[in-house]
Amino acid sequence: MTSDKRERPPVPEALPAPVIDAHTHLDACGAVDAADVAVLLDRAEAAGVSHVITVADDLKAARWAAEASTWDPRVYAAVAVHPTRTSSFGDAEKAELERLAAFDRVVAIGETGLDYYWDYSPPAAQHEAFRWHIDLSKRVGKPLMIHDRDAHEDILKILDAEGAPSTVVFHCFSGDADFARRCVDAGYVLSFAGPVTFKNARALREAAQLVPQDQFLVETDAPFLTPHPYRGRPNEPYCVNYTVRDLATLRGEDLSELCSAVTRTAQRVFGLGY
Repeated sequence: MTSDKRERPPVPEALPAPVIDAHTHLDACGAVDAADVAVLLDRAEAAGVSHVITVADDLKAARWAAEASTWDPRVYAAVAVHPTRTSSFGDAEKAELERLAAFDRVVAIGETGLDYYWDYSPPAAQHEAFRWHIDLSKRVGKPLMIHDRDAHEDILKILDAEGAPSTVVFHCFSGDADFARRCVDAGYVLSFAGPVTFKNARALREAAQLVPQDQFLVETDAPFLTPHPYRGRPNEPYCVNYTVRDLATLRGEDLSELCSAVTRTAQRVFGLGY
């Protein structure tokens, strides 16, 4: 496993009930093989994070995630091509994703969506790829995991135009309370990552308070977006512990109850059979 020279946050005391990291990138955390994955998951389990969904952003990562999900029973996978990588998204990529999407331990199609922050892929290409991933999600009967960066309105428009899959997850939800209400009313699931713990993220923190437990997930998006008070350090699945603790306080909920609720939601949303 490759290492980051910056110091990792300390592994916190285990949560009172296990939770699931609904979106992480084990390969980007440095994992290469089964032994590396076990190290990451052992550290997560010590903090009360029992399972993870490792998510792809290109074909290489999709193949790796699907294989890694067979190495350790604590790992599931999601496969897609990230919107910033869709400038050349053709038949070969589609065929490979269809093959991988059929794997039993691939539990979602993601991350897909729109990203207007970076200019690596033109909007038209992103839209076309997003529509294709929506169709794939519906055909294989697995949740759609959305990446939405500075693209709230177009995401909703395309979902409405194409007909949203039965389960839609907004990964690393980044909207305000009004957008959260619209998503909740549409039946979508909102997943919150480290930025919700940032004290200057007032609009996002307001959004997190209004989401019902049965539409509420937690994630790390590791190795990115490390939660407060370790912002800027390398993130790992165990750090979702910090986010859950902060969210319990923010929402005025018992920590154990929130842990159990987000686990139930993840199990239902992703059809996890453990």
